[in-house]
Amino acid sequence: MSQLFSPYFIGSVTLPNRIVIAPMCQYSAVNGEANDWHLMHLGNLAMSGAGLLIIEATAVEPAGRISPADLGLWSDATEGALARVLQAIRQYSAMPIAIQLAHAGRKASTTAPWDGGGLVDAEHGGWPTVAPSALAFMPDDPAPTALDAAGLQRILQAFVSAAQRAHKLGIDAIEIHAAHGYLLHQFLSPLSNQRKDQYGGSLENRMRFPLAVFEAMRAAVPAEMPIGVRISATDWVDAGWDLAQSVAFSQALQACGCAFIHVSSGGLSPLQKIPVGPNYQVPLAASIRAETGLPTIAVGLITEAEDAEAIIADGKADMVGLARGILYDPRWPWRAAAKLGAQVEAPPQYWRCQPREQKALFGDIRFRQR
Repeated sequence: MSQLFSPYFIGSVTLPNRIVIAPMCQYSAVNGEANDWHLMHLGNLAMSGAGLLIIEATAVEPAGRISPADLGLWSDATEGALARVLQAIRQYSAMPIAIQLAHAGRKASTTAPWDGGGLVDAEHGGWPTVAPSALAFMPDDPAPTALDAAGLQRILQAFVSAAQRAHKLGIDAIEIHAAHGYLLHQFLSPLSNQRKDQYGGSLENRMRFPLAVFEAMRAAVPAEMPIGVRISATDWVDAGWDLAQSVAFSQALQACGCAFIHVSSGGLSPLQKIPVGPNYQVPLAASIRAETGLPTIAVGLITEAEDAEAIIADGKADMVGLARGILYDPRWPWRAAAKLGAQVEAPPQYWRCQPREQKALFGDIRFRQR
């Protein structure tokens, strides 16, 4: 039996298999509100046969958006727009859906990648950015404003409010974004956090605000709603955030009731030197899983079904995340199931496409047409 296509449980949420669609920004919202693009995009992925779909990084306040076109969940309007999309998807797909809640910090107020990813000034809809310390991401960027006590409390409450809205929407799980150089990662890394108060300096202090956010969110929604965290396990920069600190952070999260760790890397510094290659981040996930026992998602150029199967079978991770690969091939789970002799869920409208040589790919189906 394929391990990749065996069921998995994240708290009370049952995944039909171990394939996770990782969150991928679409830069297509208007005033933070989901629209028909999100309906088409998420609806397509919800038909893929994966075990879990995680909605893209969703800002908890307008100033937390990466770009003016980012998805948000900070108001009745943004909640209502996403509710329409989810309601349509739920009519045709039972796939579990999670949402990644995020704040971009000093990496906010930029254009979409296809428009160059540069900073957006106030004249064109941009805004001043905030961070743990007044240190810019790029040397030529204006320095962000270092968050004071009021700013920290505002952002913490924004995460809490967004979590409550996600629960109200019937979303199955929450992923907190503490990776890729965004705000919570900025607090964790000594490269971006040079505060002299209780939120900076030692590892314990640098973890303090991300842990406070997690604990506040955990207390704000029912216990049966899993909350996990996505981390960058290393900055890939000397004297930056690294695997040992990631293990310590994961252990602290575990003590607070964290449901899973989604292990990525990088994104905090333009000085990063990443040894990119197939499955290059899997050892990071394997180390964190071995040290903590937490349910772990591995991600990073996992493109082959056989590799994904081995990651699960060898105990390197509990789930595998696909991002760019599943955008390119939204039926990747179908192809993987066919290769591994497994079964995958497919909508009945598509049953007729089951290959002749794969008579059980979609399970025990009955399809007859006059």
